[in-house]
Amino acid sequence: MDWEALFLSLRLAGWTVVILLPVSIFMGRLLAYRQFRAKGLVEALVMLPLVLPPTVFGFYLLLAFGRNSPLGQVWEATFGGQLVFTFEGLVLASIIFNLPFAILPAQRGFQSIAPELREAASCSGMSPLRSLWRVELPLAWPGVMTAMVLTFAHTLGEFGIVLMVGGSIPGETKTIAISIYDKVQGFDDRSAGIMSAVLVAISLFTILITFALSARVGRRLG
Repeated sequence: MDWEALFLSLRLAGWTVVILLPVSIFMGRLLAYRQFRAKGLVEALVMLPLVLPPTVFGFYLLLAFGRNSPLGQVWEATFGGQLVFTFEGLVLASIIFNLPFAILPAQRGFQSIAPELREAASCSGMSPLRSLWRVELPLAWPGVMTAMVLTFAHTLGEFGIVLMVGGSIPGETKTIAISIYDKVQGFDDRSAGIMSAVLVAISLFTILITFALSARVGRRLG
């Protein structure tokens, strides 16, 4: 069992969820309620990672993060090192690649809220921020929770993006998915099977926790 790769994957998934949580709420609410000229384009860009092969998406991220790119040059000038083949690069790539998993379920959650409730909150004198915190977010919470669980589980199992942007550097970019691949390539089916089972168990446990929390929120609101 490659515990170092597992802990690195959990760390990567955790950072991705923490950073995408406010993005999920903001963008999900924006796309659910607002109508603007470029809305279709924004939604299409958000969904793009779902239809592009991970290797293709990873290739463009590799170009965008490279030393010859503006982002890569700014990063190197600021932090003194390259962005690709680092844990920080993996986090940034994971955030971009998981945007549809983080935003779309949250958007559906906000869309499920009756407009009358938001209007009543506004008429009662609530500020938009207070309305979001006290009225909208509790009702949309199952959608937000679903978004975060999908993001977490998808990050744990991601292979193509990780390999393209991070490579396979032990302790830095070698995630559990990469380690499983290496074990299979080395004909170590037993270790690959154990790590795959652990990954399935973690993902299943996370999903069950989400269902339980969503059901609890539903009973409380009912």
